[in-house]
Amino acid sequence: MGLDVETPIYLDHNATTPVDNEVARKMQPCFTENYGNPASEDHIFGANAKKTVNQAREQISEVVNCRPEEIIFTSGATESDNLAIRGAAEYAAENGAGSHIITSVTEHEAVIETCESLEEQRFDVTYLDVDEHGKTRLKDVEDAIRDDTLLISIMAANNEIGTVAPLKEIGEIAKENQVFFHTDAVQAIGSLPIDVDEMGIDLMSISAHKIYGPKGIGALYVRRRNPKVKLKPLLHGGGHERGWRSGTLNVPSIVGFGKAVELVDREMEERVTQVNMLTTYMWDRLNAELDDVVLNGHPDDRIPNNLNISFTGVENKALVKNLQPNIAVSAGSACTTGKVEASHVLQAITDNEDRWHSSIRLGLGKDNTREEIEYATDELINVVNRLRKLKY
Repeated sequence: MGLDVETPIYLDHNATTPVDNEVARKMQPCFTENYGNPASEDHIFGANAKKTVNQAREQISEVVNCRPEEIIFTSGATESDNLAIRGAAEYAAENGAGSHIITSVTEHEAVIETCESLEEQRFDVTYLDVDEHGKTRLKDVEDAIRDDTLLISIMAANNEIGTVAPLKEIGEIAKENQVFFHTDAVQAIGSLPIDVDEMGIDLMSISAHKIYGPKGIGALYVRRRNPKVKLKPLLHGGGHERGWRSGTLNVPSIVGFGKAVELVDREMEERVTQVNMLTTYMWDRLNAELDDVVLNGHPDDRIPNNLNISFTGVENKALVKNLQPNIAVSAGSACTTGKVEASHVLQAITDNEDRWHSSIRLGLGKDNTREEIEYATDELINVVNRLRKLKY
């Protein structure tokens, strides 16, 4: 191939990202110097820790256009999704409000399984179908709203196929009908500008490890006015985080989260331009040099670093295995590792079983180079051709 490239090459950034060096440096003092408990405000150690937590809260709130106190720290987006949906539903149930939730069939498992568990109680859930690109139809959202609808939950950008939702339009529908709007924005933060006021978002889940921050830390934005959202907590204890998420705060990770959000906001245009150039190069070559390849997801309204591609006639697990050890890609969402059934997202957009079982997800990152992507594209083309010859 002639390219002098260091391997392995990591192309699974939709699953997780490495911690940015600036983020790691910002976190380090919290382990050995500023190690106080933010709830222990009676002494300087606790006061300093609380100060750093509040700074991170401000960093995140500035980027999404909310007030710092509207940011609730959690263990990650899965917990945030659970708190948003179950918290809103159970509070509504206890106060005689609605019992109907609207979501889509392509949501993250943290949303779908939370909704399924609520169905076992007294709640009713409508799962909206999507179009062939994985996009939610606005008319379907409008038509699904009932007098007892309390919440709409539609993810900002799909974690498997990268399709972006019409957030602002859904937010407008929610406001017109006095329904809360929650979005899982994990994949969107860093790729798309998010403004909770402009988009009419009342609850939003985000996570650090998708934007070059540490794992195990996330946040939930909870609107405090126009309308004021109230939740029933999942965890009970010391009344931390406005009483909605008890537990000692993970100060090092919160500080890293704040720094990661600050960096991604500052560098968004540069990062998006870079990964968009690389994904365009990769798709153009794969589409030109291989037969029977399909781009899954919307061709235009998609996050720039995601390519979900089906290589007809090639089993995806075999493809991923044969790319090892040089190229790291995914045969599906990292959230469903170990499952053998086809992706529920792909099943929602096509009846073609070959597409389900021949798809891989390529997630490019800010540090991937042109040389790496040229090498990875060469490898992918060679492996697909080899596997097809072996089959036929």
